[in-house]
Amino acid sequence: MSDIFGADYVRAISPYQAGKPISEVAREFGLNESRIIKLASNENPLGIPPSAQEAVQEALCGVGGRYPDANGFILKAALSARYGVPADWITLGNGSNDILELATRALVRQGEETVYSEYAFAVYPLATQAVGAKGIRVPAKNYGHDLPAIRAAMTPNARLVFIANPNNPTGTFLSAAELETFLSEVPPHVVVVLDEAYNEYLDGSLQYDSAEWVRRYPNVLVSRTFSKMYGLAGLRVGFGIAQPALTDLLNRVRQPFNVNAVAQVAAIAAMNDTEFVRKSAELNVAGYRQLVRACEAMRLEYVPSRGNFVLIRVGSDKEAGARANLALLKRGIIVRPVAAYGLPEWLRVTIGLPEENEAFISALRELLA
Repeated sequence: MSDIFGADYVRAISPYQAGKPISEVAREFGLNESRIIKLASNENPLGIPPSAQEAVQEALCGVGGRYPDANGFILKAALSARYGVPADWITLGNGSNDILELATRALVRQGEETVYSEYAFAVYPLATQAVGAKGIRVPAKNYGHDLPAIRAAMTPNARLVFIANPNNPTGTFLSAAELETFLSEVPPHVVVVLDEAYNEYLDGSLQYDSAEWVRRYPNVLVSRTFSKMYGLAGLRVGFGIAQPALTDLLNRVRQPFNVNAVAQVAAIAAMNDTEFVRKSAELNVAGYRQLVRACEAMRLEYVPSRGNFVLIRVGSDKEAGARANLALLKRGIIVRPVAAYGLPEWLRVTIGLPEENEAFISALRELLA
C-alpha cells in the first residue's frame, strides 16, 4: 500500500474523461482508423487552417529549439488590436482550460466557494475540487443557466462564478441583455468568468462586445480559445481578457512558457484567416440543419444549440446514452456520452463534414429502429 496520501479533496476528484481518440477505438474494436468518424470533442472538421500549417512549418525551422517568448508579446499584440484592450489585460493559456484553472488557483482558497450551473463544463467543479473549495451547483433552466438563481446562490464566501456562453454540453445561449443585467448585480468580491469557447459560432446578430464589459467591471474575466472555430485543438492555445489587477494574479500562478512557440504563431495566422473562419461557420450552419432535421424526422428530442454540437436524447432510460454510444463505437462513430453531466439519456454530437453527419444519422436510425 502506498505511503503517499495526498489531500482528501484531491483524492475525491474523478479525473476528466476526454472524448475517445480514434486510435483507441480502432484498437478496442478492431477497426480501420481511416474509416472511423470522430464527432465527440467539438473539433473543427476542417482541421488546422492552411495558413496556420504554413506558420507552424516556419516556426519549427526557426524557433523549435528555443524556448518560446514567455510573455507572448507578438500574440498578445495581435489580440490587443483585435479586442481593443491593452496587451497587459491579456493572459495566455495552454488552451482556455488553462485560463479556467489559473483563475481558480489564483482567486479561490480552500473552503471558499465557486458557483456554476447544472449541465455546465466539467472542468468547473474539477478546478474547484483541486483547490479544496466548495462548488455550488445551481439547477439549470431549460438546460441552460438560470442567472437569477445563480445570483441568489452567491454567498459572502463565493469567490468565482463560471458562465459558459454558449454553454457546453447543452449549446444554450444567454443574450447580451441578460448577461449585462447579471453582471451589474454581481458583488464586487465575486469574479465572473465568461467562458466563450464557442463564441465564434454565434450568428452576427447575437454577437456582443464582452471586452467592453471587462472595461466596465474589474471583476470580469473573459476566456476564449483557438481550439474550436480556429482548428487548433491539438496545439492548445487560449487566452483571457481582464483588467490588470486580475491578469497580474493569473500570471503569478501561470507556468512559464505555458503556450509554446508553434502554438503562438499558429494562433496569429488562424486569427487572421477570415476565409477559413467563414467556411467553418457556413459548414457549421449547414451541418446543424442536417442534424436537427434528422432528429425531427426520427422524433428525437434535442436542445437547440448555438455551438458546433447538438445534444440529442436517444432514449428514456438511464442506460440509453451508454447503450447508443457503444453501438455507435462498434460502427466506428465516436460521439460524447454525457452521463457524467447528469444526462444519461443523451449524447452530445459534434457537427462534422456532411458525409460524417450522414454516417452518424444512418447509424443512429439503424440502431434505434
